[in-house]
Amino acid sequence: MDVGADEFEQSLPLLQELVLGADFVGLDIEFTGLRSNLSRPQQISLFDLPSEWYLKTRRSVQQFTICQIGLSVFSSIEGESNKYVAHSCNFFLFPTTFGILDSEFSFQASSVQFLNQYGFDYNKFLKNGIPYMNEEQEKKIKHNILTGNWSVRSSLDKDQIKVVIDEVTRWLDLADEGDWMTLPGIAGFQAFEVQLVLRQALPNIWTVLKDQGVIVKKVSKQHRWYLDNTSCDRESCWKEKILLSARGFTVFFQMLVKAQKPLVGHNMMMDLLHLHEKFFRPLPESYNQFKLNIHKLFPVLIDTKNVTKDVWKELNFPRVSNLSEVYEVLNSDLNPTKNSGPVIIHASKCEKYVETKYPHEAAYDAFLCGSVLLKVAHLLLWRVHGAGSTPEPSFPLYLDVLAPYVNQVNLIRAGVPKINFSGPDYPSIRPPILILSVRRWPGVSEQQVYREFQNLCKFDIRRLTRTQFLLLTNKFKDARNILKEYRGHPTLQVSLYRYWRHSPNVNCLLQVCGIVTTWALLMFLVGRPGP
Repeated sequence: MDVGADEFEQSLPLLQELVLGADFVGLDIEFTGLRSNLSRPQQISLFDLPSEWYLKTRRSVQQFTICQIGLSVFSSIEGESNKYVAHSCNFFLFPTTFGILDSEFSFQASSVQFLNQYGFDYNKFLKNGIPYMNEEQEKKIKHNILTGNWSVRSSLDKDQIKVVIDEVTRWLDLADEGDWMTLPGIAGFQAFEVQLVLRQALPNIWTVLKDQGVIVKKVSKQHRWYLDNTSCDRESCWKEKILLSARGFTVFFQMLVKAQKPLVGHNMMMDLLHLHEKFFRPLPESYNQFKLNIHKLFPVLIDTKNVTKDVWKELNFPRVSNLSEVYEVLNSDLNPTKNSGPVIIHASKCEKYVETKYPHEAAYDAFLCGSVLLKVAHLLLWRVHGAGSTPEPSFPLYLDVLAPYVNQVNLIRAGVPKINFSGPDYPSIRPPILILSVRRWPGVSEQQVYREFQNLCKFDIRRLTRTQFLLLTNKFKDARNILKEYRGHPTLQVSLYRYWRHSPNVNCLLQVCGIVTTWALLMFLVGRPGP
């Protein structure tokens, strides 16, 4: 089910009911871009501590925006054993533009091409996107609305407003009192804005919002005064309605937070960063504060990428590269619990995905996240108890076997493989850092070193000195291969990096200590009295 601005407010009560009755919620988000074209020192790498990775990625999150959120709400069916129904919805979003609020964001060409390849509807995103704002933006717009200190700026720009006023003015010249006209195609909080402008500009009209659009009625000035002071549709009554409409998807986000249901994603770190930035508060500079905030918002996070990595290794499943392939393997005969696992059905009006695959459509991927979670949890339960003594499956029982993975979110290209949102991060389990010493290759650059090794494996490279470079990979076998391949190489010497041996800072300190010791010894010898 696709939901845009036109349908969103009417669907809120149903969405709230679904979330409150859910066992968990699957999530996926599509963005206008993923990573800024940062200078090389600002690019993420395997050398980054989680805090460094966060600060680098924070810049990209602030630059790009969300174009689609997919949610799949999973609920167990009462009275039926291990059977779940999934309500899957796509929400097209577009930043709130009202009064002083006028966001800027970027598109990344590769992201646009990627979404185009999978049929993303940019018209729905740009023309019918649901507005949203974070708490900081909400405070600003609320202050301006309640104090009346606002002006037309971007949601309907001044030229469009002028066209509307001119159209109504021409009609007024020919209309009699009691006549009315319709301004179609104006909905949501923009309809309130149009009415505010018209009422301020024209003293002999009254406006009403109906399903078909904004209705403009010609009235006498005396009747207008009466309506301004007595009607429940007067300007002072609109302010909370305007704010509610301008908040848009943020209203549902706050419902989701209040429900405190487990949130499930796949490689969901970028999703969490955007949720914080776009709907809660601007991302803090402190990495630890970000972790604390996310844990308060969503106390139970499960990243299926993190869960499936362990299961794949233990059961020797074939290598997979994306969420769809994970889902296919779990639905195949390779899964020993294929026939005994949970049954998942699509809700009515959400049956789009029953027969057809829609990879990288947010709601479809959210559904895959939830389905993978249930199937992997059942597999873990089977592994713990064995085929003969497996207890009656239930979602609380699934959460028990998933406990080691709760709040452990996968991290791509960093010094640690995952982030722990409910405590300190775990130490790195990456392969050791290698050091490359270069001889007879003057002016060698990081790019040249990368090209030298790229046919064997991929390394992140960081210059240490003029002739030394640090190499880091996420595969132990690659590190072993390089050490073996370049043993005895006449120009490129590769060895294990030892901080106390290779660090320029330590070497500098030792040299200083050596100079001071030598000087002290010399002074001692010079200052000794002769025999």
